Parts: sequence; structure tokens; C-alpha cells
Amino acid sequence: MPIFSRIIFGLVRWVARKGLRGERADVRVDEPEEIGDANEFENQLREAAREEGVRGETYAYWYLRCEGYVFIARNFLPRAAKGEIDLIGYDGETLAFVEVRTRTVREGDLSGLPELSVTTDKQRVVVRTALRFLSERHVKECPCRFDVVAIDNRVGETPEVRLHKDAFSPQLTGW
Repeated sequence: MPIFSRIIFGLVRWVARKGLRGERADVRVDEPEEIGDANEFENQLREAAREEGVRGETYAYWYLRCEGYVFIARNFLPRAAKGEIDLIGYDGETLAFVEVRTRTVREGDLSGLPELSVTTDKQRVVVRTALRFLSERHVKECPCRFDVVAIDNRVGETPEVRLHKDAFSPQLTGW
């Protein structure tokens, strides 16, 4: 399986060699003059960010598969509760709940590291969602941890990935 993952990740990496942004993401609307134009502009930006996030999650999925993760769920949404976990899988005997953060970095951009956007509130939501996952799926006792994958998407370059294993603890979030 690692050979298959490496081949697929090689293809994904090759496709992302100029960044994770889609063709539509670079389309810019000049200063909106009317409210309808402003709404359309916001919708275009929101859609481009969503597409970039999906591409980032796919990139992270194959990256982690190469690192030996075996995934059992993607984009887990608990029934009748708020929250989502991007990736859930085993890293050896440990069940890892993975939050993926992608940020486009342009020349001169000092907006910060994507991993810093996993705030204490977001950590609480992820922990609560993880508890729902364990309950709904009837997962037996096993070690669990919370990982964060940060992806710097530089326009025109291959994305840079940082994996933070055990990035935060349920005890630190007030659980």
C-alpha cells in the first residue's frame, strides 16, 4: 500500500506544482459598484476558498497516507451537532483526528501560519466532534490524539506541508 500511496501522492504533488488554487481563483472583479456586484464578488471569493480547502484536504490525505496513516473517515459530521473533522485515521495503534488548514501565501504576505488558525474554540469543537465519532462508531478503547496539518500554498510553487502530531490536548481545551 505505501507504494500505491507514494505514486498517487506524486501525481497529486505534480498537479499542485503551481499551487492549489484553481483557474477560477485568480479571476478578480474590479471594485464592485453595486450591491449585486459586491455579493457576486464575495461569492466568488468564498467559492475559491472552499475549492482551495478541498484541494488542501486531498493533498494532506495523500501526504499522510505516505506517512503511514490508514484513514477510516473523511469530513466527519456528527448527527445533530455542530462540527466537522477533516480526516480520521490510524497512525500505528493511535487514532488520529486531523484538522487540515490551508493558507495561500502571496509575495510579501505576512498573514501568519495556517496552524495558528486552530483556535481554542476550534479545538473544543474538534474534541467534542471526536467524542461523538467515538460514541457513534462504538470505537473501543484506543489511544487518540489530535493532529494539525498546515499547508502553505504559495502561488506558482508546490505547497509546503507541516504535520503537527499531538498538536493539542483535550485537557487543555477544558474537557
